[in-house]
Amino acid sequence: MTSTKPRKILVTSALPYANGSLHLGHLLETIQTDIWVRFQQQRGNDCIYVCADDAHGTAIMLTAEKNGISAEQQIANVQAEHEQDLAGFLINFNNYHSTHSAENKHYSELIYKRLRDNGHIASREITQLFDPEKELFLADRYIKGSCPKCKTADQYGDNCEACGATYSPADLIEPKSTISGATPIEKASTHYFFKLPEFSEMLKTWTTSGRLQKEIANKLGEWLEAGLQEWDISRDAPYFGFEIPDAPGKYFYVWLDAPIGYMASFQNYCDRAGLNFDDYWAEDASTELYHFIGKDIINFHGLFWPAMLESAGYRKPDAVYVHGFVTVNGQKMSKSRGTFIKASTYLQHLDAEYLRYYYAAKLSAGVDDIDLNLEDFVQRVNSDLVGKVVNIASRSAKFISKGAANVMSAKLANEALWQQAVAKSPVIAGFYEQREYSKAIREIMALADATNEYFDSQEPWKLAKQEDQQQQVVAIASLCINLFRLIVIYLQPIVPATGAKAAAFLNAELNWNDDLQPLLNHQLNDFTPLMTRIEKDKVAAMVDAGKEAPAAKPAKKAKKSKPAAEATGAKPETIQFEDFAKVDLRVAEIIAAEHVEGADKLLQLTLSLGEDGTKNVFAGIKAAYQPEDLVGKLTVMVANLEPRKMKFGMSEGMVIAAGPGGADIWLLEPDQGAKAGMKIK
Repeated sequence: MTSTKPRKILVTSALPYANGSLHLGHLLETIQTDIWVRFQQQRGNDCIYVCADDAHGTAIMLTAEKNGISAEQQIANVQAEHEQDLAGFLINFNNYHSTHSAENKHYSELIYKRLRDNGHIASREITQLFDPEKELFLADRYIKGSCPKCKTADQYGDNCEACGATYSPADLIEPKSTISGATPIEKASTHYFFKLPEFSEMLKTWTTSGRLQKEIANKLGEWLEAGLQEWDISRDAPYFGFEIPDAPGKYFYVWLDAPIGYMASFQNYCDRAGLNFDDYWAEDASTELYHFIGKDIINFHGLFWPAMLESAGYRKPDAVYVHGFVTVNGQKMSKSRGTFIKASTYLQHLDAEYLRYYYAAKLSAGVDDIDLNLEDFVQRVNSDLVGKVVNIASRSAKFISKGAANVMSAKLANEALWQQAVAKSPVIAGFYEQREYSKAIREIMALADATNEYFDSQEPWKLAKQEDQQQQVVAIASLCINLFRLIVIYLQPIVPATGAKAAAFLNAELNWNDDLQPLLNHQLNDFTPLMTRIEKDKVAAMVDAGKEAPAAKPAKKAKKSKPAAEATGAKPETIQFEDFAKVDLRVAEIIAAEHVEGADKLLQLTLSLGEDGTKNVFAGIKAAYQPEDLVGKLTVMVANLEPRKMKFGMSEGMVIAAGPGGADIWLLEPDQGAKAGMKIK
């Protein structure tokens, strides 16, 4: 039920990085957030939605240099593209800003000074690899060399994709900067750290206070129990960002000022709308604050951000709502398959409301990944929105137009059916509030089914042939139009453009209040088509437009899939058959898979060997698979490999996979002929 006093709510979604185009994965979050905001506004609440581009960091600086433009021009170009795409998907921001702004500089410096003055900033000298040609300290992703363990070439600076070993960049054999090709040198520099461990007890309380989904709270709890580390919040020049006060040549790490961008965007809106910033961000603020984010950035929003707010004297969010990732046709988005679809590519071929509806039909309050199955996408949108909802209006309107000059009946033909539909209002509203959009849609489509069944059972097309039944025909059609109006009211947060078209046809507003009354003796406008069916050829054209021709791999890159000895220039070492016979190769079923905290390329796998129990293995296949996609798959493992102590735990074997590496790694699909524990001979 709607409160008599409107709620005051501030909502944010995660900031898109200003270094590339938006794709359909990004759109899941903004669509989820926009639906929730529109629902709140439709219910009469004062709900404000702000966002911004995340515009700082080394990556942006390097991209701008590659494009031959300034970093400022780079982020301006990308932001213009982002805003155009988001508007195309009907995302209704109150304000969209940039972290490279005067407001964000102000609040970043203010919060840092409060952290410093409260004793929560430390400084110390650390040693890092440095590119002497580029004169730039190198993050792990900008360093490559040969693995110090297996000697495989072309590995990044933190772990090996071939053998799964983890190491520091300095351990690489013949390391090279991926930026200039120079050999890095070690260089010392003073860095600044946020004393995150000092907030451990507060965070244990905050993360278990109901502000997070249970699975997210549990994951953060694991990190808290393992012990938090001080967080490096500084980067050395050259760096595109804000310089740290009283520390020349030192800049705020991008993740320090990114969440502060929420505050900055809101301040920018306050300056235009005449609102009081402190009413929403002061420690004792009585308004509501919610963040919508993806599961890949929970550490920043669930640990670093609330700790910063605690020290700086600002309120913490009432909740952080976390969603999963997007797959297409059951697989990671792929450029070669055309399923890595940019927002702009989609909009060139299809209506934004198709995707808004399909995502809503899949979304729950959990963090499960969403699969965009393109065949199901076409079938579901055409069946639900066109075949059920719009069909009610198109088939009913003609009877009112012909029989009563577009004037609806003065009474309801079936009061009970109308009341049943009205009674669903608080149920559907509750599902929206809880972000259980898929449940809301099930209820709404059940109403559409009941309306169409009623229409069919009354057979108005037959009654219309009888002179004395004209009034009854108009009454039947009018009830269906009234039910259609209710359905569109319930759907409007998801399909606002169709809602606006329906309101024009109905000649009535679509207010969602607690006193839903039917339109009686009401003048309609002429009906015009509200939505067309998805054409499969347009989906195919979108996929074709998203495909990238596979680039020819340079000779050096091809070495990645060769044995380690060959990759380093030596002849492949031969072994005797007796040596090979010692290798125990087994079919194993992946029964659990998890991300490895702190590792960019590793996944932790629990492998079942049937009657021989389970094995724990760390595998460098993260670029090719999400953990949830691996459960139930089969693989081949070396079962008698001596266990090896790694940074993240004990690895009890080695997974065998095919492919050149990176994102192109293939495991086995379940097969009736292969069982966990089976030996390979």
